[in-house]
Amino acid sequence: MKLTLSFICLMCLSGLTQADNRLNLTGSSTVAPVVMEIAKRFESVNPGVRVDVQTGGSTRGVVDSRTGMADIGMVSRALKTNESDLTAHTIARDGVSIIVHGSNDIMELSEAEIIAIYIGKITNWSEVGGEDRRITVVNKADGRATLELFLAHFSLKNSQIKAQAVIGDNQQGIKTVSGNPGAIGYVSIGAAEYEQSVGTSIKLLPMNGVAANMQTLANGEFPISRPLNLVTKSLTPLSQQFIEFAQSPAVADLIKAQYFVPASR
Repeated sequence: MKLTLSFICLMCLSGLTQADNRLNLTGSSTVAPVVMEIAKRFESVNPGVRVDVQTGGSTRGVVDSRTGMADIGMVSRALKTNESDLTAHTIARDGVSIIVHGSNDIMELSEAEIIAIYIGKITNWSEVGGEDRRITVVNKADGRATLELFLAHFSLKNSQIKAQAVIGDNQQGIKTVSGNPGAIGYVSIGAAEYEQSVGTSIKLLPMNGVAANMQTLANGEFPISRPLNLVTKSLTPLSQQFIEFAQSPAVADLIKAQYFVPASR
């Protein structure tokens, strides 16, 4: 299958001029790591093609694809009704998990407890059955799709959140929580599962009794899930070929390696 796809890619791109052999993608820091790996494989089967990937959040992906600053935007959520001028191409699914420090003895929080923590009504872990330690609330910055999904699920406004730390991408959130025994945050399940697998001191909490992992995402059980999208205003031959490649079984192994569920499964 990979050889066939490689042949197709080479045939489709053989007529491109030198000015047409470059792709620029910007946007979601959740989507970017897997797209970087897909880009390397795409370049390897299409000699002379260059794919540049930059982060900056899903909002940047939307804006840049609209204005032509990027050929393709990366957006870790469904498109909104006011973004109907764009087309979403789903490459994978992810979820958003609540995380705490690995040493925290809390095993689960109810949705009501999570809301109370984030709006400042619960400020100590002892109030939810944990040790006597002040809670450090870690929130996402504006423009991040993870923030929008979190707020929508819990019916909150960002102005209600009483955060002691505001972070950007998933890695910054994981680093913040793993470095503070009292911290609580929320990040991509894929990013968190990977970091936990390599020994980072974090714990993914279940949601409504459902474990936060790739299996429950694949089964459609986990309650906070989202599509990982490539978005376009218009399609060039090269961008269309890249999107088809990113949605194909030829890169399913790369997507699974990032702890996401491939759209092609």
